[in-house]
Amino acid sequence: MPYRTVSELPGSVRDHVPEHAQEIYKEAFNSAWDQYKDPDDRRGDASREEVAHRVAWAAVKEKYEKGADGDWHAKRH
Repeated sequence: MPYRTVSELPGSVRDHVPEHAQEIYKEAFNSAWDQYKDPDDRRGDASREEVAHRVAWAAVKEKYEKGADGDWHAKRH
C-alpha cells in the first residue's frame, strides 16, 4: 500500500538510505503503486507491491549508490 510519510517506509530503507533518497523512494513507490494496479501492466507474476518496490529502488539508484558500509550515498559527479 502507498506510504504517507517516510517513517512508514520499510526499515531496510529508513535505516540505510539518506532522507532525500527516502523521499525519492516514497514518491516513486506511490506512483508505481498507482501505475501498476492492473496485473496486465506488470511483467510475469510480480505483485503490485513487488513492482512498486522495484521501481522505487530504481529511482533511488539514479542518484544514490550503495557504499561498502552498506549504506546509500549520493553519487559523485
